[in-house]
Amino acid sequence: MMQFYKKRDFGSFISDSFAFFKLYGKNYFKSYILINGLLLILLGVIGFIGFRDFFGKFSSSNLNGNVGYFEQSLEDNLGLFIVIGILIFLLYSALATINFLFPVFYIKRVSKGSLHIKTDEIISDFKTNAGKIFKLYLGIIFLIIPGSVFLIGISSALMLVLIGFVLILFVIPTLFNVVTFLTYDYFDSKRGFFESLSYSIRSQFSYPNGRESSPYWKYWGASIILGIIYYVISLMFSLVPKLFFYGSLFTTTPNADFEQNPFTGTMGIIFFIVSIVSAIVSMILMNVLYINSGLMYYDSRTDLHQKMELAEIETIGINE
Repeated sequence: MMQFYKKRDFGSFISDSFAFFKLYGKNYFKSYILINGLLLILLGVIGFIGFRDFFGKFSSSNLNGNVGYFEQSLEDNLGLFIVIGILIFLLYSALATINFLFPVFYIKRVSKGSLHIKTDEIISDFKTNAGKIFKLYLGIIFLIIPGSVFLIGISSALMLVLIGFVLILFVIPTLFNVVTFLTYDYFDSKRGFFESLSYSIRSQFSYPNGRESSPYWKYWGASIILGIIYYVISLMFSLVPKLFFYGSLFTTTPNADFEQNPFTGTMGIIFFIVSIVSAIVSMILMNVLYINSGLMYYDSRTDLHQKMELAEIETIGINE
């Protein structure tokens, strides 16, 4: 059983993130796949239809020099395009929300001493917290995302004078940690959205008691290391196969069907499968980053460390 409410150093965040999946991985991903599976299938089917019919026509028009072909096709199927777009947005929002909150609810349960979490229990957490989930969703959409875009935009603009490259390395991991801390605290404490947001920002730079050294560097360092691992592995599953596919577009002798839509037939199916596999791998890998942030959040809750340690000691005494 893993201890969650305790102080960790930089190396412990990384090693314990992987140790978490060694201990709970089978149970964790069983529920994760059961809850996300149907949404993934629906999103994949609808995405494939839209991708094949619309992006394929756009590509074929560029290949054949028919600049207005895609625009004309879009006008003729505008209603279908809007319906598919709305469905993809709704399904993706639901998938992103579940994918983001699943580790929060799971780690909250195991941190309280549960060893085997049932899928029904996680689903129950989603139902029970439906109101808070909706408020969090609105807060992220209308406050967090615009603020993040603003900060990243400024950092990107400053790349012209090189300092932006340094800023990006700090802005993105810090923003990620702030958002994940906000989510963990919002569902693990009795604080409201803005109180949790305030805590998530303050906890990046200092512990609640204010007497210990800043945890910022170990939080940032662990996020950077795991972020690089995530990026490299995701790149292997997405970029390399897609490069082979796009290379085949220019090396394969086109036939009539290919010229009409290069994303139909065998190559289109291969590209679709590669895209789906890449998306699934990226989603699964993101769980390592989410769990890592969860361990950071519990590290920051020094107000609960001693309380949880005493509870564990009492539990050991009872078991004996």
